[in-house]
Amino acid sequence: MDCPGELGKQAAAIQPAETERGKEKKAEVQMEETSFLRNRFWVLRHGKSIPNERGLIVSSLENGALSEYQLASEGVKQAQLAGELFLEQLKERNIPLESVRICYSPFARTSHTAKVVASVLNLPFEGPQCKVMEDLRERYFGPSFELMSHDKYPEIWALDEKDPFMQPEGGESANDVANRLASAMASMELEFQGCAVLIVSHGDPLQILQTILSAVKQHNGSTCDDLSSMVQAVKIPSILSQHRKFALLTGELRQII
Repeated sequence: MDCPGELGKQAAAIQPAETERGKEKKAEVQMEETSFLRNRFWVLRHGKSIPNERGLIVSSLENGALSEYQLASEGVKQAQLAGELFLEQLKERNIPLESVRICYSPFARTSHTAKVVASVLNLPFEGPQCKVMEDLRERYFGPSFELMSHDKYPEIWALDEKDPFMQPEGGESANDVANRLASAMASMELEFQGCAVLIVSHGDPLQILQTILSAVKQHNGSTCDDLSSMVQAVKIPSILSQHRKFALLTGELRQII
């Protein structure tokens, strides 16, 4: 699905500019063409949730989809502010709302966040510009961590630093999450072209996503010519073990590509 407006035009041939504004737009297009992706991407961690307030780890899809674990009132305000900031950034870049796509995790706290942002942008949440993607779900930390205290998170992150390919008992390793996020990115790149894509997800998945994309950008001079191959080339312990460097606060918006 191609997106209209400024981003969609970047795939078209550039005609000689006759005005200063035309020259500026041509420069912008040429800069964008250096990207290894067909779209621009932002990430947004969900707003402060009820589990955040209670200090609970809610990482299984079964529990995470329950409405009792949606946003807290403070989280709704954070989502509103994130939506307003995203709208400002779209306007600064002359990106029309028709070019926006919101892809979100099926958890209640991320669905709630995406719905608030869509409302700020005046986009129908049930419409074609908003899409739930299971691969964007929270990292499952395993039954020994589920519904336990947030104080147990450092145990998993310490394991990630030692070996990001090691799974917590019954849960997902950092590498497992990287694999499904790479699949999600490939799906979005296949489905969209020239779009501004907002990914609404969770702390660990978004840290891991930024880690692999940052590494891919640094290795963009390689001989790999497709996203999956580039991700596989950088998905190594020394890189994945550092994902905490890309941590996001609840309700934090960040452009990554």
